[in-house]
Amino acid sequence: MSLRIVLWSAVGILLILAAAGAVWLLSLPSASLAAVQPPIDAREAEATLAALKPKRPRPLIAIIGVNEGTETTDYLMPYGILRRADVADVVALATRPGPVQLHPALRVEPDATTAAFDAQHPQGADYVIVPAMMRDDDPDVLKWIRDQSAKGAMVIGVCVGATVVGASGLLDGKHATTHWYSLKELRQKHPTIRYVADRRYVVDQNVATTTGITASMPMMLTLIEAIAGRERAEAVANDLGLDHWDARHDSGAFKFTRPFALTAIGNTLAFFNHEQLGIQLTPGMDEVSLALAADAWSRTFRSRAVTFAAKDGAAVSRDGIRILPDRVAADWPADRKVQTMVDMPPAKALDRTLRDIAARYGPRTTDFVAMQLEYPRTQAAQ
Repeated sequence: MSLRIVLWSAVGILLILAAAGAVWLLSLPSASLAAVQPPIDAREAEATLAALKPKRPRPLIAIIGVNEGTETTDYLMPYGILRRADVADVVALATRPGPVQLHPALRVEPDATTAAFDAQHPQGADYVIVPAMMRDDDPDVLKWIRDQSAKGAMVIGVCVGATVVGASGLLDGKHATTHWYSLKELRQKHPTIRYVADRRYVVDQNVATTTGITASMPMMLTLIEAIAGRERAEAVANDLGLDHWDARHDSGAFKFTRPFALTAIGNTLAFFNHEQLGIQLTPGMDEVSLALAADAWSRTFRSRAVTFAAKDGAAVSRDGIRILPDRVAADWPADRKVQTMVDMPPAKALDRTLRDIAARYGPRTTDFVAMQLEYPRTQAAQ
């Protein structure tokens, strides 16, 4: 076969693939903004709070992660919110000794291992929070979750953590939700699960699940309300900069769209313009704001957030999590340095981060990031 025939054959294959790709892209729906949903019925809200009531006056809450890869905001946001509420004892756990590598950014030192927790608290936790993990079938995680549930713990699957809870068998036959991107997989693997649309969180007996990453904020505030009452939850919400935290959600606004796919492809192919953006670690910084900013910047497909500090060793956050720097450096180039927004509530910090992403990479990338975070952005908010 001549070289000319080989080349023309290759061109033909590429054209066919390009045509197939174009047909696929055109078949995807266009983007839509989240619509404002009607208020949650009072009886439903009361039933949710009743199901979340603790078994002890001072509850014990355990957040589990795997060392190899646990979702950044899923792990840190519940920790920061619940610690600042001071209505329960909260511990961040890992399955093994050593740091937890969070995904897509940050590295932290957990408070203890699951084995150490079990030795200290043989009666188990009141609540177990399960973030998304790099794999949803880790046998140690699944066994530990089942054991905690058997001891009476309420298990809360945050975002794609629902697939981990599903793999443990605790969601079989129950109402649930998860991140929009993983919903099809969850339902295929666990066909007895009864999906509930248009709710940011769903509670069924001794298991709760949430939609995408940012839903852990209203979920944790609802948990605080169940433990300590509405007034305490409102005070924490005010500290976070959140106006409301009920379960309202427009599930139809979150799906794999044509703009989403085109932005993912375009930003990935712009590899010559990919950046490492530095976030300076400082003692006492708000771990919730840090998690949201690092998570958002690392989901642009144009940038990755890395932390830096003048010296090696962990920086202790506002509420006690130990964050390890990715780089030891006295400073970072000003044009590639992320604002820490230390004097801004976390919810407002996320909005500011999304505006900064739009200024740097354009509004389509901002929408792309917000879709991954499953962050409701209504017409009124634009």
